[in-house]
Amino acid sequence: MTLSVQGYRRPARWLHWIIAVLVLLMIPAGLIMVQKGLARPVQDALFLFHKNTGVILFGLLVIRVIYRRRHPAPDLPDSLPTWQRQAAHLSHLALYGLLIVMPVSGYVRVRAGGFPIESLDAIGIGTLLPKSDRLADAASAVHQTAAFLLIAIVALHIAAAMQHAVLRRDGIWSRMWPPNG
Repeated sequence: MTLSVQGYRRPARWLHWIIAVLVLLMIPAGLIMVQKGLARPVQDALFLFHKNTGVILFGLLVIRVIYRRRHPAPDLPDSLPTWQRQAAHLSHLALYGLLIVMPVSGYVRVRAGGFPIESLDAIGIGTLLPKSDRLADAASAVHQTAAFLLIAIVALHIAAAMQHAVLRRDGIWSRMWPPNG
């Protein structure tokens, strides 16, 4: 039985799905690009994709956070148990937090490691950090840890969305789908 539930506005939906697709592309690219024995041209292409898509994702996330502050999420239905409301709130906070930590730690790792970020360099935004192997290594550790946490939270988010869409059919899925509202 599908209930009538207030959905997100169209810009929030589009930002959600664009960010979701990019994150779902970034995860395998990030995991594959660091594998030993990968052909150098493939590895270089994955690094270029990963770094520059990270810049785009960070920009989209900033827009989404600003938009969300001005347009709060619609209320969850009263029929949703309290623990699920709390879990949804905490998982969204974790997603936002990790989606901020990932590009920041990636930026620090790359720039402190002395490497370019081509999209930023192309628009004249040079490095804001000195070269530092210690800083690059610390940022790399944060980036890797946050990546696995992000994978877990994304999997949980998708599982919860599927549970609402397929099993419960309670209208929660339709809050964000379809993107056009």
